Amino acid sequence: MDKTFYPEITRSVLLSGVHLSDLLGANESLLGELERAYQEVNFHLRDHLLTLRGTRESVAEVERAVLEILAAHKTAAAVDSRDIKQFKTTSLENGKKLPESILTVRGRGVRPQTAGQRDYVKSLEECEIVFCEGPAGTGKTYLAVAFAVRALQRREVAKIVLTRPAVEAGEKLGYLPGSLEDKIDPYLRPLFDALAAMLDPETVAKLVESGTVEVAPLAYMRGRTLNESFIILDEAQNTTGEQMKMFLTRLGYASRMVITGDSSQVDLSHNISGLADAMHKLSNIPEIGITHLDAEDIVRNSLVSQIVAAYEGRL
Repeated sequence: MDKTFYPEITRSVLLSGVHLSDLLGANESLLGELERAYQEVNFHLRDHLLTLRGTRESVAEVERAVLEILAAHKTAAAVDSRDIKQFKTTSLENGKKLPESILTVRGRGVRPQTAGQRDYVKSLEECEIVFCEGPAGTGKTYLAVAFAVRALQRREVAKIVLTRPAVEAGEKLGYLPGSLEDKIDPYLRPLFDALAAMLDPETVAKLVESGTVEVAPLAYMRGRTLNESFIILDEAQNTTGEQMKMFLTRLGYASRMVITGDSSQVDLSHNISGLADAMHKLSNIPEIGITHLDAEDIVRNSLVSQIVAAYEGRL
């Protein structure tokens, strides 16, 4: 569109009270991400003064983004290049502010980056039981673990319980050597990885050793009542209806549950998923949150979105 109908303006933002290398990253990489996201705006940085030139609407939007980045940095919840890609289409639409951080991990704020993730986070804030179904890379487990760690740090719960069904993903692994813990470790490793993304290895080890964090296969949940716990069931598409009912009825007082899974990756031989069954049967209970994520909510490498779209026949 011809810019002559929309006169350009120039605005300046003073990046005060910060070290530019901390705010903008090595070689001003964050500024480069902003320039790629907002190509209709010209950026010029001199010392701590950032000058923006473009149409009134575009400059105003970039100014809001820069101020949000500055505010987040000053609260130790820094924004990085992964957040910038979401700003233009989600975080700042209709003048909305950048969502608050759930948790600060190594100086970076963990926050929802898409509209679907914001709905998911809202359910996590409001509901005792939350279901989240969607493809790989949509942050289902990552955001749930962030909420669990925050709840533990705030003393809202006494322990975190992470569980998943021990179902082989289309492969026959045979009899694995070692102790029982060694045999089940490959199934539970993704949960350890999610936890390690939030806490340093020494802290994770201490929490596991003390029992404050428990990582166990779903079969170990039978017969238990989980009080004052934040419980996450991952890969729930590989539960049977009976297993899902057993798991949901473990909920004790002052506890919360999150159930995540991908209905397109069911590894059960009979192909009937307890996740889909539960989401259908419990959909009329308003106190239970149910969120469906899709390829637009994928926040991993951009190729993952294209891979999911290709397998769904949309490419």
